[in-house]
Order: sequence, then structure tokens, then C-alpha cells
Amino acid sequence: MAVTPSTMLLQLGEPAPPFALPDVVTGKTITLDTFAAKKALLVMFICRHCPFVVHVREELARIGRDYAGKSLGIVAISSNDAEAYPEDSPESLKEMALQWGFNFPVCYDETQEVAKAYKAACTPDFYLFDENRRLVYRGQLDDSRPGNGIPVTGKDLRAAIDAVLEGREVPKEQKPSIGCNIKWKPGNEPPYYR
Repeated sequence: MAVTPSTMLLQLGEPAPPFALPDVVTGKTITLDTFAAKKALLVMFICRHCPFVVHVREELARIGRDYAGKSLGIVAISSNDAEAYPEDSPESLKEMALQWGFNFPVCYDETQEVAKAYKAACTPDFYLFDENRRLVYRGQLDDSRPGNGIPVTGKDLRAAIDAVLEGREVPKEQKPSIGCNIKWKPGNEPPYYR
């Protein structure tokens, strides 16, 4: 397990990179426009097997439930090489979404181009965009990590979400997320990752 921090290379204020990816549960194509009516959009890079994602999965499901009635769009994306990591295949991700109780789309980024556009490096990696789809937060869920004894609360990410929904500024001081590296296909590693 390679412990990898998020790159934080997508700069605050940058527009959300577009995507069109299949939802592994419904088969429907999910794009930025899917969330056009929402005041904020949370894009999460996750996978099924990473211990860091498994550690926070209940909080991810809870965030989905807690903000269901609010103006927050949520999409989870897995960009891992499914050939080398079958647990991250679309079929397996569908099982994960249903088993973990996710009420938001879980998409599969087969070409890994979406992960590259977001300059994602690890799972989990979080990106929060405002109403104009400008980046206002990229960082950790909270200070909890597998084995460090700190409870999973989602406090950092929730504070950013609440700030956007309430029209307040999100603090610029943000800590990188930490997780397993995205499993790039051989020869497909982005320049920022090497």
C-alpha cells in the first residue's frame, strides 16, 4: 500500500474539468450538467479496495444522506486500472455502491482521463466546487486515518460544504487528503505523478 497525498495541483478558483462517465449502478451518463441545479458539487475519487476509502466509507454514505435535501451534487469516480485491480471493475463498484449505501452516482473512469484532468493522485481525493463550478476546496475529509485512533467525522469537508451552501468563504488553508495511489494503467501515469 503506497501512501500518497493529494497533489493539490488543481488551483482554487479553477473551473471544474468536464466529464461524461457511466454511473455503474444505473448505466446513465453523468456530466457536470447532471448537477446544474445544485449550488455546490462534490467530486470524490474513490475505489473499493483501498484501506483509506474503506476507513471512511460510512462517513461518505452519511454525507450523501445528510446533504440529500440540500443543494449539493455528489459524484464518486473510480479511475483505477480494473484489469490489474478487478475489485475496482464497474461490476464490483456497483456492488460497493449498493453495499455501502451510496445515494449518489458512482462512475468508472476507464481511460483515466478524468483523474488526470482533476490532477487526482490518491483515493480518497476530494474536490468541492461552488455554484459557478469554481474550485473552493481540495483536501482531506478530516484528520482520521486507518489506525490513528481519531474518529471519522468528515469535519474538514463538511465545513467547506456548509460554507458554500451558506454563501460563506471557504478557508484557503487546506490539508491534503492522504490515501492509496490511483492505480494507473502501465505507461499511463500522468507527468505530475512521476
